[in-house]
Amino acid sequence: MIKRRGLTQEVVVRRAVEMANAARNPEAVTLTELAASLDIQPPSLYNHIAGLDGLRREMRLYALTRLSRALRQAAAGETGRKALVYLAHAYRGFAQENPGIYPLILPAVPTEDAAATEASEEVLTTIVLILGSLGLEGEDAWHAVRGLRSLLHGFVSLEMSGGFEMPLEVEKSFQRAVTAYIDGMIGK
Repeated sequence: MIKRRGLTQEVVVRRAVEMANAARNPEAVTLTELAASLDIQPPSLYNHIAGLDGLRREMRLYALTRLSRALRQAAAGETGRKALVYLAHAYRGFAQENPGIYPLILPAVPTEDAAATEASEEVLTTIVLILGSLGLEGEDAWHAVRGLRSLLHGFVSLEMSGGFEMPLEVEKSFQRAVTAYIDGMIGK
């Protein structure tokens, strides 16, 4: 294999993300297969990542950053119910487009990982700001975040695993679930 000029951590992580999404599983990415796909020897990866754990950390950071961006863009210029509905659709879209890295955003971020903590907080800040525009603040907002996350993750997980095979329009079910949650949360 020839040495690849211009190979950066970003290129390595993006390729790993592509592989994980194709396999629909972050655990499917091995350093050996990643190196082969980049046409380098496995030890060369260590110039860009701190082993397999470092790669998974970078993939998680990539996922959190992309999710945060997707949520902010979806809700940009909106407030209230409309913003929350747009955010819910963006979350679902992110999961559908990134089935291999979506699982990486689920566990709580270790507090010692400052970059991942910051990326995770950006996601939460976007949601909390929207909830604030619905009149939810403090503890009420945090309970609403947990409920919303549970609803979205549950729906997305069932959808991605083929759990919605009934002859009903999935989009309509999603819209109804989100609307019912919002109505219940703000006491319509």
